[in-house]
Amino acid sequence: MVERTPALFLGHGSPMNAITGNPFREAWRRLGRELPKPRAVLCVSAHWETDGAKVCALAKPDTIHDFGGFPAELFAVRYPAPGSPELAQQVMALAGGEVAADTRWGLDHGAWQVLMHLFPEADVPVAQLSLPRAYGAQQHVALARKLAPLREAGVMVVGSGNIAHNLRMLSPGATPAWAAAFDAAVADAVTRRDLEALADYGRFPGAAQAVPTPEHYWPLLYVLAMAQADEPLQMFNAAYDLGSISMRSLRVG
Repeated sequence: MVERTPALFLGHGSPMNAITGNPFREAWRRLGRELPKPRAVLCVSAHWETDGAKVCALAKPDTIHDFGGFPAELFAVRYPAPGSPELAQQVMALAGGEVAADTRWGLDHGAWQVLMHLFPEADVPVAQLSLPRAYGAQQHVALARKLAPLREAGVMVVGSGNIAHNLRMLSPGATPAWAAAFDAAVADAVTRRDLEALADYGRFPGAAQAVPTPEHYWPLLYVLAMAQADEPLQMFNAAYDLGSISMRSLRVG
C-alpha cells in the first residue's frame, strides 16, 4: 500500500471555538496528537474565495482576523506557522497552470482556528489554496484530483468549512429539521463514498437552507476527491454549533 498522509475535513463553526472550551476544539487537539506530523499542510478554507485558483506562496503568512464583533481576545490570537513557497510551487506544477501564486493573503480564521489546535507549536509549514468563485462542484473535484499526489509527498490536506452553514438561520437550542436532514444525507453519501451524489448536493433534503452559498461545503469535496478506495474513512464531531451549524468532520486515511 502506498504511504499517504491523512487528509481532513474539519467543521470549524464559530471563530470563538478557537479560544473557548468546547468539544470540537478538544477533538482537534486529540487528533493532532494522533496524526503523523506532516511535511507541510495545504489548507482549503471556506474563507478565501478568489477569481481563479490561487495558492499562498508567502514564506511568513500573516494571521488574518477576517471577522467582526468578537472579543479582543480573539483578535489577539496569532498563529505564526511558516509558509511554504516550495509547496506552492508543487501545487502550481501539479495543477498545470490552473493555479497562480498569491503573496497577499496569509492564514484566515478557517485555517488558523483549527491548525492552532492540531499543531499548537506552529512548526508545520502551511500554504492555503483558494476557492475559485466561478467553479462548480465538478471543477473543484477535478482540481482536487490533480493535487492528490501531494498526499504521497508528506503533505496533509486540510479542508475547513461546514456541511450545513447558514448564519441567517442560526437556532441556538434544538437543531432544525432541515439541518439534521441535510447533515444526515451528506453523512450517508460519505459513508458510501458517493462523490457524485455529494457534488450534486442540491438534491439532498434541506439543501436550500443548509447551503445558501457553497463556500463552506466545497472543502469537503476536496478531501473526498483525494480519498483512495483502499483508505479508511472516519467521521467525528457529529454535532451542531449554535444549533444549526453542522460540525461533522472527516478523516481520510
